[in-house]
Parts: sequence; structure tokens; C-alpha cells
Amino acid sequence: MLLRSIATILFLVLAGATQAATILVWGDSLSAGYQLKREEAWPVLLQTRLAEKGFPHEVVNASVSGETTSGGRTRLPDALAQHKPDLMILELGANDGLRGLPARIAADNLDAMITAARNSGADVLLVGMRMPPNYGPAYTRQFAAVFRDLAEKHDIGLVPFLLDGFADDPKYFLSDGIHPTAEAQHRILDTVWEKLKPMLGD
Repeated sequence: MLLRSIATILFLVLAGATQAATILVWGDSLSAGYQLKREEAWPVLLQTRLAEKGFPHEVVNASVSGETTSGGRTRLPDALAQHKPDLMILELGANDGLRGLPARIAADNLDAMITAARNSGADVLLVGMRMPPNYGPAYTRQFAAVFRDLAEKHDIGLVPFLLDGFADDPKYFLSDGIHPTAEAQHRILDTVWEKLKPMLGD
């Protein structure tokens, strides 16, 4: 009986050791692949790259088009309980900015989501966003600072700007001028991967 119990414990330990880590992508339309085929969105491309590089992680893309930091904050506890992520890529805030909401509201909601994820045992990679210059220099500075300040406060990874390198190039956006094309998804993945890879371990 004792030997059987020991064998059972060893089996459970080994099973847990081989279980793939989960990466939860918690974002808006920029990560949901708005008007793209499912396989074209950068989180799906991330899953492919992980496999190609020999990482066993499973990507769960729970991004919702139109999501704000308030909506993400409300939905997050259930998602953490359901998916039990080892790492969360937090890409929210763009819709707050486009609506001209006070930067402090986004900061408070993002802060709460980072805290909740870390309390659940997940590492967090925060993805920053910037507002177009027509929103005014004061607001654009305040908005960009939200992500930098939170990354410093929580000592977490930061992608400074999701659309880095092509934000001002119309050919990488759909006709609405806001959402990236399928071609742009590869560039987004490269930007995220640079900060994500060091967090994945060997």
C-alpha cells in the first residue's frame, strides 16, 4: 500500500512537471486579430514560433475587440481561475486612450490587473500603447507614462509600444487606419518576442 502511494505521488509530480505552461494574452482588437483570419493574428503566430523554438507553452488568446481596461479588469478574475496562466501578456489601454479617458483610470485598472495576475502566480509582460499626436502633447505624454511607470512599480517586463516601427506607415493598417493588417502581425510578434523570450526560461 505504501509503495503504491509513493508511486502515485511520483506520477502526479512527473505529470505536473511535463504540463505545458500557459501564456494568457489579455488584450483588445489589436491582439484579437480584428477583421483577420484567426491564424493571422499575432498570438496564433506566437504559438507557432514557440513550437518552432522548442518551447512547450500553450497560448490562450482571450482578447476581445473593443475591450477597455475597465472591462478587462472585470473579466480577469474568472479568466485567471479558468486558465491558471503562468504568464500573462497584458495588452489593454488603447481603447481608453482613443476615447480620451483620463490616463489615471487606465493606470488604476492596469495596476489592479497586474496585481491580480501576480497574486495568482503569473508573471506579467505589459504591452504599452501610444496615442496619435492629435490628442495633444500633454495627454500623449501622460498616456505613454502609464505603462512605463507601472512596469517600474511592479518590476515587470515591458513592451514600450506594440506598433513600434510601423505606426506611421499606412500600408500596415486596414482601411480604418487603426487596426494592423495581416502583414503587420509578424512585425508585432517580433516586437513582443524580444521582451517575451527572456521570460520563458530555457
